[in-house]
Amino acid sequence: MFDLIPDMAAKRAEISPDALAFRDLGTGQDWSFARVNAAADAVAQGLRAAGLTAGDRLAILCLNRAEFFVTLFACQKTGIILCPLNWRQPAPELIDTLTGVAPRALICEAGLAEVGKAVADQMQIDLFDIDTTLAGWIANGDAPALADPVPATRPWYLLFTSGTTGRPKAVIQTARMSWANTVNISQAIGLTPGDSAVCFLPLFHTAGINLYTLPMFLTGGQSSLFPKFEPNQLLDLIRQGQVNQFFGVPAIYQAFSLMPELDSIDWTSIRCACGGAPLPEPLIRLFAQKGAKVLNGFGMTETGPTVFLMDPARAEEKIGSVGRAQMLTDMRLDGVAPGQPGEGEIQLRGPNITPGYFGNDAATRDTFTADGWLRTGDIGRRDADGYVFVIDRMKDMFISGGENVYPAEVERLLNSHPDILEAAVVGQADAKWGEVGAAFVILRPGHSLDPDSLRPWCRDRIAAYKVPVRFSVMDDFPRTAAGKVRKPDLRKILQ
Repeated sequence: MFDLIPDMAAKRAEISPDALAFRDLGTGQDWSFARVNAAADAVAQGLRAAGLTAGDRLAILCLNRAEFFVTLFACQKTGIILCPLNWRQPAPELIDTLTGVAPRALICEAGLAEVGKAVADQMQIDLFDIDTTLAGWIANGDAPALADPVPATRPWYLLFTSGTTGRPKAVIQTARMSWANTVNISQAIGLTPGDSAVCFLPLFHTAGINLYTLPMFLTGGQSSLFPKFEPNQLLDLIRQGQVNQFFGVPAIYQAFSLMPELDSIDWTSIRCACGGAPLPEPLIRLFAQKGAKVLNGFGMTETGPTVFLMDPARAEEKIGSVGRAQMLTDMRLDGVAPGQPGEGEIQLRGPNITPGYFGNDAATRDTFTADGWLRTGDIGRRDADGYVFVIDRMKDMFISGGENVYPAEVERLLNSHPDILEAAVVGQADAKWGEVGAAFVILRPGHSLDPDSLRPWCRDRIAAYKVPVRFSVMDDFPRTAAGKVRKPDLRKILQ
């Protein structure tokens, strides 16, 4: 998909200069496409003047704000590689994350200055403040960056994996991946220049950047930027009709479901999608009753991320499905004949797939098959109609008495219990069966439950070997920044 890609910010500014790109709800500023491009030109000049050149890595530590995207586009203009950092992490963790990419400088916002300075001092790199240094560059910039077309597969920015199995890996993101993701998601949900979305997921995560903020920019639509997730403010924005495209992870829909303001919103005017994990059936049906068809999807940091998204016509009929692979991604199930029903590891290829991990050739080799397909590590099932269901992570599956147990299947059952808001299941060692299930549940507000009652309730509905032997009630689960349950942390509780 193309060898060279035009300067994205410059091209968008050429097409629709005066249209609104970003409404920054943290700073109260509006940014037209022309303003974004001019600011990106100025930051590109400033970075070059500071000695950074193509291929250098530039870390950034900030909440969601327009200057993040200004810097992202400045990096595309210069060939500098942006490294967004998790602002929830302390300095020692950030230093460990950055060790493998060796940045030349760090951009930081004032509210995170203490952590930013500690990282910059320890790593002996330059520190630029968004509200002083970058603001000065933007105010004094006086010439276009004159960027050449961008090599489609040149590293543009790096996104770090969660690091649950060791030091986080830096997943390479390219301009080609961004355009392929834009095509995939636009085809699936029908993005237009008249659409408006909201950016509240963190920008050190692929969903924060790419669902849907960067595709919305490239399409010519508008994004409202929240510094971070504020459910009441977000619902107010939706109620005011300022959002017609919405993406959230299951934890977001779960939070909405508990808010009395939910009924005051015209959900029929909003196209809703969900990713990160399948939205439980009770939530799908709850939002459907209110006029919102929430479309389950699937993607990874390594896939740009959009691969699958359910189509609205069969969303309620095929509850649990993530639909079919979108236009610019091929999918196969390992060991299953092409187009046939069956179950196997989901493997992917296409222009939206990462070239690999920055500075980690061994991890790159392990992630791709000999014929070039990305191994997702997810087990999928294709039905007779061609719809794909993600069964579970291969690493989460456990074997009990010789039988495969998929925690996601047990979680779906527990999520249907009238007293349970959310469930998570992991495997634990067992002397007799090898492994058995351990379930953790969060109760619905105002509900009570005897955990011991869940065992016979499950036994009436699933095979005995799938029934967890332990049930624990929790106030909340340990989660990643994107809202996913951190199952390794749950396993530690069992030790």
